[in-house]
Amino acid sequence: MYLPPHDPHVDDPMRFKPLFRIHLMERKSATVECMYGHKGPHNGHIQIVKKDEFSTKCNQTDHHRMSGGRQEEFRTWLREEWGRTLEDIFHEHMQELILMKFIYTSQYDNCLTYRRIYLPPSSPADLLNPGLFKGTYGSHGLEIVMLSFHGKKAKGTKITGDPNIPAGQQTVEIDLAHPIQLPDIENLRNFNELSRIVLEVQEQVRREQQQQEEEEGQDEEEGRSRQGDSQQAEPPAQRDDAGAEGTEAAGAAAAQESAPNSQPFVLPVGVISRNEDYPRTCRMCFYGTGLIAGHGFTSPERTPGIFILFDDDRFGFIWLELKSFSLYSRIKVSFQNAEAPSREAFDEMLKNIQSMTT
Repeated sequence: MYLPPHDPHVDDPMRFKPLFRIHLMERKSATVECMYGHKGPHNGHIQIVKKDEFSTKCNQTDHHRMSGGRQEEFRTWLREEWGRTLEDIFHEHMQELILMKFIYTSQYDNCLTYRRIYLPPSSPADLLNPGLFKGTYGSHGLEIVMLSFHGKKAKGTKITGDPNIPAGQQTVEIDLAHPIQLPDIENLRNFNELSRIVLEVQEQVRREQQQQEEEEGQDEEEGRSRQGDSQQAEPPAQRDDAGAEGTEAAGAAAAQESAPNSQPFVLPVGVISRNEDYPRTCRMCFYGTGLIAGHGFTSPERTPGIFILFDDDRFGFIWLELKSFSLYSRIKVSFQNAEAPSREAFDEMLKNIQSMTT
């Protein structure tokens, strides 16, 4: 298991913790040992469920228990997971979320299911190399997000989740066709000014989507009226969409080329950040949306925000409605045999992991 660094140190390396091991014996037999807990390896079991999926089960869960009971187990888990004690965490809401996570995860310490995850395919046109990133999520601590590119969009998919937004959900979406020019550094400190700029882009995006839907509706009407014509020309919608996509992609590329290599950056006053050690210069910014929800993934909605590209290994996202800032740093672990066999296989994997929690 790869654990993120202790909150909020996103630039620190991932932490490694073995969960099980397999001993290959003579005559092709094998023994499985569970590594969970603090009493050493003990008897376990592995079952192949289906392609790209398997389950592990501990046969001696008493090895997971501690002499001091649940309180000792919680204190040990807290030191490992957060690098601190509950007394060090003064925020009551954060204490509540941590307790919730401990209760939830400790229920499944004896039986786990593993599913294959492909790393996102890359393209020379990508804004930065896609991959896995550690990100700050307020009182939830650090979580793992997969950044992938899909034409005019970039998507951040949660690989680890929390009581509000579970793993598999698309936490942020970046609209690469709508770059945002930041104001000068003094005006950038004003949250209302940044909010005004982002909301203007949001309204522009809404109008463009409405216009596209109206044009598609007209094209469908025209297509039905000409259905009997065997010499019918290619539907205008196909030419228009391709042209629009090419224009928007060219616009995003042009914005990238014309943007300065770096510009000053500072968080607006009133925006909360778990990590004050964020970069003070950035390369580019784009309009985006972030997914928020109540506990148990209730009433989810996409809200406006701004994506900030700092460098090849770090980016940020300002959640306007939450007045919160997330900083993401690339995971520099080399995962072998994790490449997707095709773009279609990767897209299918994203769809499958999202459907598990929808």
